[in-house]
Amino acid sequence: MAQTEGAQVLEERIDEWRSYVRRRQAIDAADIDELEDHLRSQVADLQGAGLDVDEAFLIGVKRIGELDTLSREFARDHSERLWKRLVVADAGESDTLWSREAMMALGMAVCAGVAIKVPEFFGVTWDGDADALFYLRNISFFVLPFLAGFFAWKRGLASASRVGLAATFVAAVLAVNLIPFEAQGQTELLAIIHLPMALWLAVGVAYAGGAWRSHDHRMNYVRFTGECFIYYVLIALGGGVLMGLTAFVFSAIGMDPELLVTTWIMPVGAAGAVIIAGWLVEAKQSVIENMAPVLTLIFTPLFTLMLLAFLITMVLTGSGIQVERDVLIGFDLLLVLVVGLLLYSISARDPQAEPTLFDSLSLLLVICALLVDALALWAIMARITEFGFSPNRVAALGENLILVVNLAWSAVLYMKFVRRRGSFSALERWQTAYMPVYAVWASIVVLVFPLVFGFQ
Repeated sequence: MAQTEGAQVLEERIDEWRSYVRRRQAIDAADIDELEDHLRSQVADLQGAGLDVDEAFLIGVKRIGELDTLSREFARDHSERLWKRLVVADAGESDTLWSREAMMALGMAVCAGVAIKVPEFFGVTWDGDADALFYLRNISFFVLPFLAGFFAWKRGLASASRVGLAATFVAAVLAVNLIPFEAQGQTELLAIIHLPMALWLAVGVAYAGGAWRSHDHRMNYVRFTGECFIYYVLIALGGGVLMGLTAFVFSAIGMDPELLVTTWIMPVGAAGAVIIAGWLVEAKQSVIENMAPVLTLIFTPLFTLMLLAFLITMVLTGSGIQVERDVLIGFDLLLVLVVGLLLYSISARDPQAEPTLFDSLSLLLVICALLVDALALWAIMARITEFGFSPNRVAALGENLILVVNLAWSAVLYMKFVRRRGSFSALERWQTAYMPVYAVWASIVVLVFPLVFGFQ
């Protein structure tokens, strides 16, 4: 009986260690298997020498930590654990690396903050519609090249890949600024919305160290995206409080800091915070990793209930979706958010775990989203039939078709998994394989739509 409990405890410890290591983008599944073999071998030898399971595991991790820095990171992040004291003492090299990364991230954040102010030196400000559109068209270039640069440095991206990445950003800058958009026309607004989506995938190439074809690296980038968003929101909330208090204390002595806050602190802070959020995800991964699964656990049921209530209400009242542009755009954003939530919940799940009630709930969310997408598609087709083609309608049609294909096949794979006739890995691979489709469509909207629709 005691032997059985000991084996169970050991498997739990190793599963926890393996889950942590698997989330590191710098190591693939084969390397993890090899490390686990080393760890199990060490534990078996130590148990043979008379140590109990916990002692053998702790010392085994220490020995593995001497072979691989990942175990030291694992121990450091789980600071409440006993074995932190066993393996962290000689982690000076990791601390030095951490400091270098912090300085590089800070440098890139400063560059982003400076970049967003550079146009003002040439008389381009946020005042006026034309200048505001310039900022909106170029908002990605004030931030994303520096985030990509940070990861290119951190991952040691190959020279050819760095050149390719730089060429992508340069080509995008030229395209979006040289295309003769009609002022405030549909194609310009569509380009403003879709360009960040396309370039975010370009950042993913740097994040993956050039190994973008790897399923694991793509899934790590999904996790990074969700966690980066959470960090950015937290920083933004803190920044909002800071600016409010700044205004309060200075107004108390008769000074008005509004100009300083709105023209310097807010834009510079907003740009630099993206880089800092990205670095924090890397440096403090364990903090958000504990939070993210909880957030998906909360919001997946809530979104499912909301979509169910919407569909039931439509059936009971006989009401259809209003064929209005703003309404259809709102449904597109809702469906994109649901797909993002699905993708992030998939990334946070252990692919080896058995189906649970939460998986059935996620499947229900996918089916509801699929039905809503079908209704939105019908509404878009009705609008096109009545008013003809336009950039906005074609963009909405394409995005909904892309979403319906993604959701439909996701539902099939999820159904197989819940019924134990398929693996969760198949669903994971489908999602990561489909990611470039969104980037390709976003690029088409930015580059091809202006030509097709006469820059209107």
